[in-house]
Amino acid sequence: MKKILIHGSGHKAASWKETIRYMKCSKDILCPDLSAILNGKEATYPNLYSSFAEYCSRAGGQIDLCGISLGGILALSYALDFPENVRSLVLIGTPHKVPKVMFGIQNMIFRFLPKSAFEGMAFDKKDTFLLGNSMKKLDFSSRVHNIKCPALIVCGQKDSANMKSACFLSENIKNAKKEIIADTGHVVNEESPEILAKILDSFYNGME
Repeated sequence: MKKILIHGSGHKAASWKETIRYMKCSKDILCPDLSAILNGKEATYPNLYSSFAEYCSRAGGQIDLCGISLGGILALSYALDFPENVRSLVLIGTPHKVPKVMFGIQNMIFRFLPKSAFEGMAFDKKDTFLLGNSMKKLDFSSRVHNIKCPALIVCGQKDSANMKSACFLSENIKNAKKEIIADTGHVVNEESPEILAKILDSFYNGME
């Protein structure tokens, strides 16, 4: 059973390295680089999701999806559109709808950052704005109840921007479990990789 771990917009596939190192269920793990799977296409959300869906379909058979932030949005969308292909779903620091006020503040900050500040992120400055602007209307509020596969909702205790969404998702996805990781912010896989690895191992072992 392949597990696909999807990074957020502020990081790259390597952000999962430490978490995977601590995981006991570390066989058959794939970590796509979101900018690479676009294959030169314009960095809009529809293009990215289409490329991600193709990537998942090539994995063959059912898959376990685990995404953080943007990666969680992609995982959630795929699980809703192709439920027959998804065995389980883990959403980390994932909004169920794009918060417009927070998004506006983030965009304002990004505008003043030099291009070099985006080197460690999934996309360069131009593509980060392009992707963000194409995601403004995303809202899964009315659809999340359709998720039927086992689901785990994870959020850092200090990730106040996504805590409300974590509660919404855990309450509206049938049989979803929720894990709040103490003294941790948004980037759970880098801030608390060992704790996250234990949580993921427990979740995946429970399905065997």
